[in-house]
Amino acid sequence: MVGNYKVITLCGSTRFKDAFMETQKKLTLEGNIVISVGLFGHSGDNEVWEDMDEGTLTRTKQMLDDMHKRKIDLADEIFVINVGGYIGDSTKSEIEYATQAGKTVRYLEN
Repeated sequence: MVGNYKVITLCGSTRFKDAFMETQKKLTLEGNIVISVGLFGHSGDNEVWEDMDEGTLTRTKQMLDDMHKRKIDLADEIFVINVGGYIGDSTKSEIEYATQAGKTVRYLEN
């Protein structure tokens, strides 16, 4: 909690950009501080990857994965954007990380 506000980190595949944006708005209006992804690599931020060589691409993806775990460290809970029940490997890793840290895990879909 920061003041009276719960801190929630959104997790899920970046292919679900619209669901991320909708959930961020909803949770914010409910009185939460929402931490989201920095870019949507699977749905619209393709220019980020265009000119990267393989080594830079690998390091950047590793940095983003680590950075998202630090966002989970800052949160009271995570909210998983699992449209159609989809949870990929990175998101599974984030759920496991949050669970081990004692964070509450909630889901968009059951």
